[in-house]
Amino acid sequence: MTVYTSNAAPTIEALSADFEKRYGVRVDAWRASSAKVLQRAAAEKRANRWDFDAVSVSSPELEALVRENLLQEINSAWHKEMLEGTLPAHRSWAPQFINVFVQAYNTRAVKKQDLPKRWADLLDPGWRGMLGVEAKAGEWYCSLLKNLGEEKGAELFREIAARNGLSVRSGNSVLANMVVSGEVPLALAVYSHMIDQAMQRGAPVDWFAIDPVIARSNGIGVSRKPPHPNAALLFYEYAIGDAQPLMLKMNYLSPVRKLASPLRGARIVFVDPAADSAEVERCDNAYDALIKTKK
Repeated sequence: MTVYTSNAAPTIEALSADFEKRYGVRVDAWRASSAKVLQRAAAEKRANRWDFDAVSVSSPELEALVRENLLQEINSAWHKEMLEGTLPAHRSWAPQFINVFVQAYNTRAVKKQDLPKRWADLLDPGWRGMLGVEAKAGEWYCSLLKNLGEEKGAELFREIAARNGLSVRSGNSVLANMVVSGEVPLALAVYSHMIDQAMQRGAPVDWFAIDPVIARSNGIGVSRKPPHPNAALLFYEYAIGDAQPLMLKMNYLSPVRKLASPLRGARIVFVDPAADSAEVERCDNAYDALIKTKK
């Protein structure tokens, strides 16, 4: 069976190997960003091609695939086991894991007792030249502002950027690696599992969470016209069920209630995956303006 995915290479390799060992079904994975997966699937549909069996990407792109009528509704016994707010009512995709945006720091560059407890603490001049962000984090930014208050929150972050500067990096893994190296002492929004993995390797990093924590589910859906329908459904059930303990070993947060662990007591707010294109564009533009703020 063929899966289009934005999963990290080690993740999809581990899942594919485990799936093949369990069921004897070979997995051919095509990896790209969630946006590029969406573009490819939509282009194939316009050409009346249905090459993929399953798709595993970020929830906003899954919602876009639903709007393109590329996915089929599934009824699974695993659905009732999911955390509230992670499974869409239309059941055309289900969560596979939860990406949580946390704040990460290099433990050699920043002392734990000096960590900010609220966003306003980053106005302190001691943070000048120490803050890093990812280049495409509009969904995190807008979700955060909705909880802080749009105008008040935007004004605060503009002031932080103007006073202390923001070092912009392209890609979450790149930003995480910059924290590991110490080039970025404090990152404002990094996936928690990347920092957990780095810590396990002995890297001088850790993460903390300023309330509220923004999260986004990555999920899996089945093609409306899969070339291998039985294998596609089997992989879907596997990804949201039997694969979950393996996902935990790779430091991902599980959407399954009995496996979900509290995020160091932080309150989690989920990105709205069904936001329309106008709202997504507005968020991206607002974030672009923020990261271009001059000191």
